[in-house]
Amino acid sequence: MELTVNGEDRQVADGTSATTLLEQLGLPDKGVAIAVNGAVHPRSHWGEALPAYADIELLTAVQGG
Repeated sequence: MELTVNGEDRQVADGTSATTLLEQLGLPDKGVAIAVNGAVHPRSHWGEALPAYADIELLTAVQGG
């Protein structure tokens, strides 16, 4: 299925979850916020399949200031 992740089109397997997507991208599962189609995707739903053609925004926390 196709997703747009931070503005970049990506092909992923059908049924890919937020957790799986983070693993594929080499991102940690802590210090990350996920929005799906403009709405916050709660951590309690990260194991569920993402919808095809969804617009995903991944935000990571950074230290410093």
